[in-house]
Amino acid sequence: MGPGEEVKTRPEPNVESLEKGEIFFFYRPKVNKEEAQGPDDVQRIYIVLRPQSGKQPVEEKQASESGKEGRKKGRSIKEGSGKQPVEEKQASEPGKEGRKKGQSKEGGRNNDTVEGGRGTEEVDIEKQPLLRLIVMGKKRLPNPSERSRPFWGFVELVTTNVDDIKTALKGEEYDTATRGRRHRPPARALAEGVYRILRHVPSGRQGRQEHTHLIYKLELPPSGSEGEPQESFNVEREASFLIQIKNPEVGRGDGSDIGGGFRGLQTKRKAAFPARLQGQFGGKRFIPADPPDFLNYEGCELLLISASDDIEEELGLELKTECEADADCSDLLQMFGEAAATKPLLSGTWV
Repeated sequence: MGPGEEVKTRPEPNVESLEKGEIFFFYRPKVNKEEAQGPDDVQRIYIVLRPQSGKQPVEEKQASESGKEGRKKGRSIKEGSGKQPVEEKQASEPGKEGRKKGQSKEGGRNNDTVEGGRGTEEVDIEKQPLLRLIVMGKKRLPNPSERSRPFWGFVELVTTNVDDIKTALKGEEYDTATRGRRHRPPARALAEGVYRILRHVPSGRQGRQEHTHLIYKLELPPSGSEGEPQESFNVEREASFLIQIKNPEVGRGDGSDIGGGFRGLQTKRKAAFPARLQGQFGGKRFIPADPPDFLNYEGCELLLISASDDIEEELGLELKTECEADADCSDLLQMFGEAAATKPLLSGTWV
């Protein structure tokens, strides 16, 4: 469908587009759940960002040999080995049950042997696909129309290979020593649209500092076809969030509360940003996502903060899609349709 276009509706809205592209939303039912009939049946919600152009068309990303991206590169010879995965357990908030020794604090699989993204290489996002798979800790987005605490998330996978994302979304069967055969169901496509990461310099408001927004507008489900799945995950027709990046070098790195009631990643799973990016923190705990290259590192931790469900009123910017409600030109269906059920995307119903 393409990244759409933005139109400024005020003379000086004080916003600058840093990156534009497509955004896809998915959810995955819990282990051994053939269908999800409500949010309590859901294990995770994912956001996939596919940048297609930006202020700088060449972005810096982690070295392709690092993190999960690197592991997937050498994984093909091990396919079909029957190696036992560890079940996903969402536990990104304090007060959850105690975890078994060695289980990752962010609630994913046992990632103790997988480090966060590190190293550097360049990718021209106008010529080469770049995809980021983001996990949201609360299994939903903040409600953009209401004030709320920040919602924590992290970048689980960064890749230039579409098949890596398809594999991450697919289901699988595996054996466990204590529970026997287990089934991890495939993800479900929830919504598709266009997004921007914006730099915003507020005017006339003392104390407001320059910050970044993640804004999006949906193309699918068709307008008026949104249903309970979209409502349950707070995936509105359009939304604006402040987006902040967490400093991986500040904090204990043991999964303790990082603020706002959220637990962070263990130290080994955190991103190791190159000096150019890490230097921007200057000792601060959180900074804007400027440049968006921060999101090109697995283990990058982020916060989304509710801003508005009316982008034009808030920012003086109208976000226009290219192919709204037309499934025939859906990039999500073309890229991931064989890996994820599409009924929630097309008809707004649970599956």
